[in-house]
Amino acid sequence: MYEKDATRGVPSDCAHKLRNMLAYLDGIGEADELWALTSWKPHVLTGNRSGTWSLHVTRNWRLTFRIDAAAGEILDLNLEDYH
Repeated sequence: MYEKDATRGVPSDCAHKLRNMLAYLDGIGEADELWALTSWKPHVLTGNRSGTWSLHVTRNWRLTFRIDAAAGEILDLNLEDYH
């Protein structure tokens, strides 16, 4: 979606917010910057998904990803149906 601006398969009510989230993630320098985005409800998952970040997109959808701090990259980026 981010590279080609294609929204196929993305719920229409999520597309605009996802574009903003992806642009922000592309520009962050370190994971601590995510804590400032309180409206996106950032948190790190636990258990078997320990280390995976989650951002609130809509009531049912979350953007999840991992951060490779050493390489400065976002990995395993997914839009997940939370319910």
